[in-house]
Amino acid sequence: MDLAFIPSPSTGVIHLGPIPLRGYAFCIIIGVFVAVWLGNKRWIARGGTAGTVADIAVWAVPFGLVGGRLYHVITDYQLYFSEGENWVDAFKIWEGGLGIWGAVALGAVGAWIGCRRRGIPLPAYADAIAPGIALAQAVGRWGNWFNQELYGKPTDLPWGLEISAGTNRVEGVYHPTFLYESLWCVGVALLVIWADRRFKLGHGRAFALYVAAYCAGRAWIEYMRVDEAHHILGLRLNVWTAIIVGLLAVAYIVISAKVRPGREETVEPKKAVDGETAGKAEHADEADSADEAAAADGGSAEDAAPGDADAPADETPVEDVKDKDGAGNGAGAGGR
Repeated sequence: MDLAFIPSPSTGVIHLGPIPLRGYAFCIIIGVFVAVWLGNKRWIARGGTAGTVADIAVWAVPFGLVGGRLYHVITDYQLYFSEGENWVDAFKIWEGGLGIWGAVALGAVGAWIGCRRRGIPLPAYADAIAPGIALAQAVGRWGNWFNQELYGKPTDLPWGLEISAGTNRVEGVYHPTFLYESLWCVGVALLVIWADRRFKLGHGRAFALYVAAYCAGRAWIEYMRVDEAHHILGLRLNVWTAIIVGLLAVAYIVISAKVRPGREETVEPKKAVDGETAGKAEHADEADSADEAAAADGGSAEDAAPGDADAPADETPVEDVKDKDGAGNGAGAGGR
């Protein structure tokens, strides 16, 4: 009797007329929205203004996509530039292939540009967005499920992943490493949120904790995968990357806590946070100036309207005014 395994989709794309809707792309897009949404909430809680995270994401996301693709193409160049392969496929990002290491590295460059334009310290922004990035990865990993890629070794466990026969894959049941990493990333996000509240992490330490925790999981998950990869001293390249980057992140947490303890008191320039208040104050100053000018002329600001200063007093008899008001009121009632 066969156990109930996790099925894979028969296709990773649905065509809406001539327009292909790809599951991989949807997962990436949803992940970005989740990261920006959570990052915005955390940024406001730290004293920033709403919308700043999204404004900087306009720079970070495109840089991250380019960086992720570059890392994948460079580390798996044989898939695109070896004999019999088509180098044009290197640009087909919708078919899968984004390296998180390159995405975070180049995405940080884009975030730095956006932060610099707003006068915002990059470490503070990174701390706010860190759990959101982990959740974005958790969602994005389901794109691998749509593409039937990056699975692990064969297994007979009830949560094994069914893979159909196709290009560069053999039909069978394998460890769903995409699911393992997705669940791990959710745990990383919760860990960072808890630690940030408990220890008031600042100056980039919340982001470094995300990096260290993710690398710890990626190392053992990567070790389970069976897709083609470069090996160094018997270990997959990404395992070495996870070990090295993870150790650097831990070192940053320790050193940063000694050099710059505590958390930033201000994460966004005061002029940006108080922009609306400043605008109101400016209008109030203009009103006060008008009052002072009117007082100097013996009147009020309301009496100092243009063209009224030299106007003669209305000498219309009271009776005429009453007649006109009566006519006007009647016309108004009829207009209703």
